[in-house]
Amino acid sequence: MYATLTTLFPFLIWFKLVNKASIKADFIAGLTGAVIVLPQGVAFATIAGLPPEYGLYTAMVTPIIAALFGSSYHLVSGPTTAISIVVFSAISHHASVGSPEFVSLALTLTFLAGVYQLAFGIARLGSLVNFVSHTVVIGFTAGAAILIATSQLKHITGIAIPKGESFLHTWLDLLMGIADVNLYLVAIALITMLTAIMSKKLLPKSPNLLLGMIAGSIVALYFQTLTDDIKLVGAIPAHLPPLSMPNFSMETIRMLAPEAFAVALLGLIEAVSISRAVATKSKQRINANQEFIGQGLSNIFGSFLSSYAGSGSFTRSGINYEAGAKTPLSAIFAALTLMGIVLLIAPLTAYLPIAAMGGVILLVAYNLINFHHIKKILRFSRSESAVLLTTFFATLFLELEFAIYLGVLLSLVLFLAKTSTPRMPSLSVDPDNDTRNLINVKKKPIEQCPQLKIIRIDMSIYFGSINHIQKRISQIADKEGIYHILIVASGINFIDLAGSEALVAENDYLKHKGGGLYFVGLKSTVYEFAAESCLIKSIGNDHFFDSKKDAINSIYQRLDKRICQQCQFRIFRECAENERQ
Repeated sequence: MYATLTTLFPFLIWFKLVNKASIKADFIAGLTGAVIVLPQGVAFATIAGLPPEYGLYTAMVTPIIAALFGSSYHLVSGPTTAISIVVFSAISHHASVGSPEFVSLALTLTFLAGVYQLAFGIARLGSLVNFVSHTVVIGFTAGAAILIATSQLKHITGIAIPKGESFLHTWLDLLMGIADVNLYLVAIALITMLTAIMSKKLLPKSPNLLLGMIAGSIVALYFQTLTDDIKLVGAIPAHLPPLSMPNFSMETIRMLAPEAFAVALLGLIEAVSISRAVATKSKQRINANQEFIGQGLSNIFGSFLSSYAGSGSFTRSGINYEAGAKTPLSAIFAALTLMGIVLLIAPLTAYLPIAAMGGVILLVAYNLINFHHIKKILRFSRSESAVLLTTFFATLFLELEFAIYLGVLLSLVLFLAKTSTPRMPSLSVDPDNDTRNLINVKKKPIEQCPQLKIIRIDMSIYFGSINHIQKRISQIADKEGIYHILIVASGINFIDLAGSEALVAENDYLKHKGGGLYFVGLKSTVYEFAAESCLIKSIGNDHFFDSKKDAINSIYQRLDKRICQQCQFRIFRECAENERQ
């Protein structure tokens, strides 16, 4: 009964950890998180093309649901930069930015993304994230950062840029209009950024972005006496998230379904990657399936409470952990505290200049680029570099949702390519070792038996790898003329039906030549499948062994003794015993 309840209501598990000390620690961490997310929520909503209050609504609703139904104790969900730019890209094709129709479509997109995520979680597909390289997220966010920075330059410089311009055309317009740069706006943005940067260095725990926005607003008040070109964000409604209704028409759902899938996929990769990164520090085990469910429910609920698509935030989650949070109550406290702050100071956003907001967004975009990991990837891995660069340039020059699909697809292709070519080293007996262990012949120049080939397969035998394995067996039989092949199977994790059928075919060929295919050291789970799929029955029970000693002794009896008598190597103990006889 309890197990069923905790499955439906996972928060019952961590409720046991709540005590007076944890509540105090979670409240302090939540207060810190609320102050940090205030400027971020406004900035991220601007990136998404939504009114500023929608970023704050998302930061109020999403963290609560994700904390209650997720698995991480420290993950803080809400609006994120990467998700925001994808939402903007997906909806701007169908409606004018900031219009009621744009907002309605964004809520529908959020609902659909949540449904996808919830379905993935219920179907127990959390392990799929393991097959997507984190390099996809690094490449995408780096490209998104440049797109975000580019989109804000018109607000910082005052250069008029037509709506809907591509990345390259935007930069061409900026270069063509460089003579029209408004120095007042540039000064506001620079002072905002410098204040935020300096406060971060001098006071690391301070809400640096909020301080930067305050400094930019003060400077803008002074400049307003000198110019009329300073535009303001406008007052944010001082109320809690109002009820909303996504558009459930079949035409809208059909139109947004592909983009929603991209949002769902990116959100899941972000959330699970971040929760695992924090869990390595907190020593907590993450349930990816439960995390999928938590993210899905948070977006579904959020779409009915004026919130757009959210996911886990690396910045807020990291700060939440560093601030001493003990349970997911910290994320709930952050959301509740933000509600109180918005009710009190929302009207003050009427004095916030758009140029200052642009400066904050430039800093957010810069911090998105993971220079350390990019340098490491480019230096050490060609395959990961290909994933990184492909995703990065696709993000800049193609549709954002297509860039995500392309990066994920390339990541999976490289993974399959790696697993489809398992290492298959040749082994032989080490004559200098008393236990006569089998070692890789490439590591030490030792003799091999001319009639029995011993190889080790270091990966699974499945439809993707069987072609490579068959080529290796064919090479041994046809080019080396060896028809008895012993496979050391301790490194094989599974064999699928296609692999089973191919091994039977190879054994039949070798048997026709007077030899056979033999296995030693199969794992119990692999052996069970081999028995159920009739692999053992088809090849013969006498071809499967538990120990290398038994395997070699049995196979030796089947070798051509005329060749054995002329053999100079005599690497097996059986060879010496036969000679004495």
